[in-house]
Amino acid sequence: MESVINVNVPQQAYDIAIAPNNLDKLGEMMQSLKLGKKVLLVSNPAIFRHYGEKAIASLNSAEYDVTTCILPAGEQYKTLTAIQKIYNTALENRLERSSTMVALGGGVIGDMTGFAAATWLRGINFIQVPTSLLAMVDAAIGGKTGVNHPKGKNLIGAFYQPKLVLIDPQVLNTLPPREFRAGMAEVIKYGVIWDADLFAALEASKRLDQFRYISEELLQQILNKSCQAKADVVSKDEKESGLRAILNYGHTIGHAVESLTGYKLVNHGEAVAIGMVAAGQLAVHLEMWDKTDAERQDALIKKAGLPTQLPAGLDIEAVIDTLQTDKKVKDGKVRFILPTRIGEVIVTDKVEGDLMREVLPKMQAV
Repeated sequence: MESVINVNVPQQAYDIAIAPNNLDKLGEMMQSLKLGKKVLLVSNPAIFRHYGEKAIASLNSAEYDVTTCILPAGEQYKTLTAIQKIYNTALENRLERSSTMVALGGGVIGDMTGFAAATWLRGINFIQVPTSLLAMVDAAIGGKTGVNHPKGKNLIGAFYQPKLVLIDPQVLNTLPPREFRAGMAEVIKYGVIWDADLFAALEASKRLDQFRYISEELLQQILNKSCQAKADVVSKDEKESGLRAILNYGHTIGHAVESLTGYKLVNHGEAVAIGMVAAGQLAVHLEMWDKTDAERQDALIKKAGLPTQLPAGLDIEAVIDTLQTDKKVKDGKVRFILPTRIGEVIVTDKVEGDLMREVLPKMQAV
């Protein structure tokens, strides 16, 4: 399994390099980009324990001067306070405009490192080395960086593209099963919004809930097709002025669920899974989507071991209110991404509060 996918965006074109043992080639691949010698590696304790030494050894062999910043793991730590710690480390080690921040971790580490790189000295080099399935297929690609505000997810951020996304599928061997399932939510998303063949390949697999049940052939399809889908969409719409909004399928209600449960009850992928089920039900009620296709989607989500119900006790009115702080709100109207068939979605602001009051309570766990 070895492939290179180009992301051709106006700000800066770059490659997604996918190959086993890529982590050993990190320093070598960065050399080809002609970057400055100072590198700040940002990670969390668990990831650094598994892969920190390997990443640093590769960077040292390419004669980079490496320092590290280890941040707590978890969405609840994706804050400006954590960004300040990155800034402090950058200052202490005299990072320059030619220097590079390397994100070694999942989506949270990638988002924070990217935002720090975008804003330190008004922008320095940035490399993504995603270690979770979710980050590999989604979060590490496309240049969305940022942190959460107490009132909403990712409200503070910037579009800032990396110089390289380096994916080593072998690091998935140490990914906790729950985190693997979270990544599968984003893979299923691509099947629904963009790639019916990927959706069919997922349906053909007996199990999707653990990495050890994924064949090498299917893993290659998952990584290549998901990354290509993200690259295609982002290349057409870098800053989410139109088409790129479809990548938020499942995220509208998903983000509200994350925010209202304090980022502790469900992780991002689980929230997206719930959001996709909700979007599917809304589309069926609006007679935009066939009920059979909605059932196919929900069956795939269940096969991946992901939730399909809203958490018990979640206040539906609070969900509807939280949607008003969503980044996709335009002229006071919430824009939903809704499916019309497997492989196709549309963006619409026709979802009224009354329809949500009808649909969402039926999805709630008892």
